[in-house]
Amino acid sequence: MDLLDLRNHAHTEISDVPEGLIVAVGGNGEGKTNLLEGINLLYSLGSPRASSNEALVREGADAAYARGEFETLDGRKLVEVEIPRRGASRVKVNRSAIRRRRDLRRQIRIVMFGPFDLPIVIGDPAKRRAFMDEAAIALRPANDAVPAAYEKALRQRNRLLKEWDGPGPPAGIEAWDEQLVEAGVALTRTRRDAVGRLAVAAGERFGHLAGYGLAISYSPNVGAPDADLPDTFRRRLADRRADELQRRTSLVGPHRDELDLAVRDMGARAFGSHGETWAAALCLRLGLAAAVAGEVGEPPVLLVDDPFSALDPHRRDELAGGLTEVGSQVVITVADPAHVPSTATAVWDIEDGRVTPRVA
Repeated sequence: MDLLDLRNHAHTEISDVPEGLIVAVGGNGEGKTNLLEGINLLYSLGSPRASSNEALVREGADAAYARGEFETLDGRKLVEVEIPRRGASRVKVNRSAIRRRRDLRRQIRIVMFGPFDLPIVIGDPAKRRAFMDEAAIALRPANDAVPAAYEKALRQRNRLLKEWDGPGPPAGIEAWDEQLVEAGVALTRTRRDAVGRLAVAAGERFGHLAGYGLAISYSPNVGAPDADLPDTFRRRLADRRADELQRRTSLVGPHRDELDLAVRDMGARAFGSHGETWAAALCLRLGLAAAVAGEVGEPPVLLVDDPFSALDPHRRDELAGGLTEVGSQVVITVADPAHVPSTATAVWDIEDGRVTPRVA
């Protein structure tokens, strides 16, 4: 793995990345999260903490670079990513250019957790819908076209409703109804499949940590058995036609879906502690990692940023013992050297963007 001019990592090169639990140790602001972010870029081509490439490029540099070699069931994959300050990133796999993200994501799998995941649990429903779509894409990269197709149909239909000021429904609304139904049914099915695949493992992980369960369920805005879904969608649109004309927006469809999370009969926003919220968000990612392993036949690389900060000592030990059951190669960060688990196979000390592997 190599990182060049990525945030505060001027040049980080690690030639030996072992299996098992790897712990990156360093104080706040030294570059631990930046390291995980750099590894994750080799899969996501983006950052969960930044909306543009410019924030990823070290001051004074024109571009950042990330390079990693992966051993997969299909052989070795050398991934090279160039991240310019402006414009699209450029990607190569085994020296050949990759044009679509799905073509990269079919070849390697990485799952990352960090504090930026807390809004999935306590944020607005849009955060949970985004997580469901991300999970569906992680499981089957070709699913990346499904949310985009629905958003396009929804945007066009909403424009028609917003601009219409005449009596009765606007001309052409039936055609956009059908496009919304077609795209919405596909999105509902992918979300239902993704949640169904990760929910059991996520709930079990939470149970190990907390001693009680986490209930996870998909609550679609249009709910029906799979075969009846298109007709049910059409009936719901017809039933809400007058309301949509009055409010000039679409009121039926997956853009109003919810992912329901509950512990001890309390909904996500009523979780009793920060630790519960943290554990729930983390376990959703661990559930996704388990689902990805089941889908592709090998575990993803698992990146976990600051997993212990909101957990008591007992739960820290429980989590440390369970992480390597999810991924065969797990990289976590800790600020306190006392939090390095005894099961760690490698420890990397990080200071000012420099990574120094400890010698056993």
